[in-house]
Amino acid sequence: MSNFISCRVLLLAITVLPAAPTGWAQSTSSKNDEARRLDPISVFGRGAELIGKADAASEGTVGYEDFKDRPLARVGELVEVIPGAVATQHSGEGKANQYFLRGFNLDHGTDFSASVDGIPINLRTHGHGQGYLDLNFVIPEIVERVDYRKGPYSAQAGDFAAAGSARYKTYDRLDNSFIELSIGEGNFQRGVGAANLEAGPATTLLLAGEMETYDGPWALEQDLRKLNALAKLTHESSTSRYQFLATAYETEYTSTDQIPKRAVESDDTGRFGFIDDDLGGETSRYSLSAAAEWSHAHGGRTRAQAYGVSYDFSLWSNFTYYLEDQINGDEFEQLDQRTYYGAAIRHDRPVGERLTLSGGLDARRDDISDVGLFRTAARERLSTVRRDAVTETSIAAWGEASLAITDKLRAVVGVRGDYYDAEVDAISLPENGGSANDTLASPSLAFAWQAAPGLELYANYGEGFHSNDVRGATISVDPASGEPATPVPILVKARGSEIGARWESDAVRATLALFQLDLDSELVFVGDAGSTEPNDSSTRTGIEASLFWTPAPWLIIDASAAHTDAAFDIAGPADEIPGAVGTVLSGGMLMRFDALSVSARLRHFGEAPLTENGSITSDPTTIINLGVTRDIGPVSLSLDVLNALDAKDADISYFFESRLPGETGGVEDLHFHPVEPRQLRLSARYRF
Repeated sequence: MSNFISCRVLLLAITVLPAAPTGWAQSTSSKNDEARRLDPISVFGRGAELIGKADAASEGTVGYEDFKDRPLARVGELVEVIPGAVATQHSGEGKANQYFLRGFNLDHGTDFSASVDGIPINLRTHGHGQGYLDLNFVIPEIVERVDYRKGPYSAQAGDFAAAGSARYKTYDRLDNSFIELSIGEGNFQRGVGAANLEAGPATTLLLAGEMETYDGPWALEQDLRKLNALAKLTHESSTSRYQFLATAYETEYTSTDQIPKRAVESDDTGRFGFIDDDLGGETSRYSLSAAAEWSHAHGGRTRAQAYGVSYDFSLWSNFTYYLEDQINGDEFEQLDQRTYYGAAIRHDRPVGERLTLSGGLDARRDDISDVGLFRTAARERLSTVRRDAVTETSIAAWGEASLAITDKLRAVVGVRGDYYDAEVDAISLPENGGSANDTLASPSLAFAWQAAPGLELYANYGEGFHSNDVRGATISVDPASGEPATPVPILVKARGSEIGARWESDAVRATLALFQLDLDSELVFVGDAGSTEPNDSSTRTGIEASLFWTPAPWLIIDASAAHTDAAFDIAGPADEIPGAVGTVLSGGMLMRFDALSVSARLRHFGEAPLTENGSITSDPTTIINLGVTRDIGPVSLSLDVLNALDAKDADISYFFESRLPGETGGVEDLHFHPVEPRQLRLSARYRF
């Protein structure tokens, strides 16, 4: 990667940055900073009181204190702080994770949206998959909190939020600057650091950086190299707040993709072996953002933000090996180069003592200069399957009215309108080019009733959507087969409903929710094939429960469970949705003493159908991680034991046809990516 060395020098400068120079004013005693430190969300988000504030049982907040002692094998596991969510990986650690929530195989983010400091992360019309959600640029140590919602019950939630959404917020100012170094098996090496610079009583500059290398347990070394950097300038007064944010991220890696079960059983390769040694990828992401927030004399508040992101992505994969091409193999490259930018404004205003009105506008434009699919061998292009340049623009307006009907009963009524417009310049197949547009209105309604002290009941209904790859809206010829192809709409509607309850006492926070979600169609544009894959409408029904319990000041216990039935809306037995995980369980225990903390976490996700008739299913996966941290003055020493029981489970499984070298034809088989074996990681952090 061309800029890797220069970025490494910059990162090292950040991670060894000294304390604030003499002459810089300190603001630790300012009222604004004190208020932020006293905010319960910044302590334990799951312990925050949400009765009277949340609009659904499935809505919540997770703070940094909730996961700072949680052993994380990968950044994508930050999604798993959301009850019922699973993040797995079938390729290298530099690629976006596979996500599962509410019976959705979300692929890389099709029905789960995320933003970081107000910047949307999901990528539309992406070269690998619609809604591609790559969180690898996030530095976990500077995430202050995660606010999440499930289902389309809020007018604020837009594209890709049918199953759920998460809003990640990084710290404006850390309690302490720090440097941390970590080492582990598989040549794991990581350095991360962050420093506060105080430019007066109301202005703070936060600098953070991360560098990581990792080969992993794979027979083919992963050779992961990752660089992250962040700079955040915040100015705050009693009535206004201004913020400027810049981030930079680069990674490159070699990947061991899923492998066929037959190759392992015949001893052609081990569980951590490979079939094609040319796979992997490169990603770079740079962003700038400016935001302003100010209060009004009438008690209202306005927030405005503008952002721009430059993104470059290349990925080489080979799922079927020699099924299509017995000479060169089936390797292919996916390419995505774009700049996307947008703006949003939101205004909240109380009207009397019982009514609050909220509304906003969102606009986004993706200028995709090059998005393509190529047949390759040894990462050299042999032919072009499809190559396009795309511009995609969306404009949305939303409004919500929150009314306290009585002292115990609240109602929130909302509506959202979205307009999408796209131009596709089909470079390789001009007949697949053209323009398309679509509109959609999405109403929502929520009731919250405080039935008793510490108990609130909820009822929710909402409509939402996910967008399809706009190349599927202008397609006329299948680029692989040459057969006629049918265009699909840009926007696909989802309808969701939920009833639930929230219980809060001095020591317990618990929720229970029953939900149903209907999706008009699971039509998607498949980046791996360059064409549209039609699926039927679907229905998902399920139940979720979560618990956060502090039985003693030094002990915290949390648990969550979710079960979902997912099916296509068709007659007959072949109505299973491949990859729809039915059961998800997670839980943990944290013991904190004066200078010692001990944590244990369990993650379990059950079997999922791998075929429409349900005859082939994946096996359940259960992982236990352990962590111990000891504070010695300004130094913290940590030991993480990942996959402590050395489970031999699969991180993800698929069932499809492939052909290995020497085989006379294709073979339908289970293909899997194993969880990594038990490994130790040591960390040392110095606070200053």
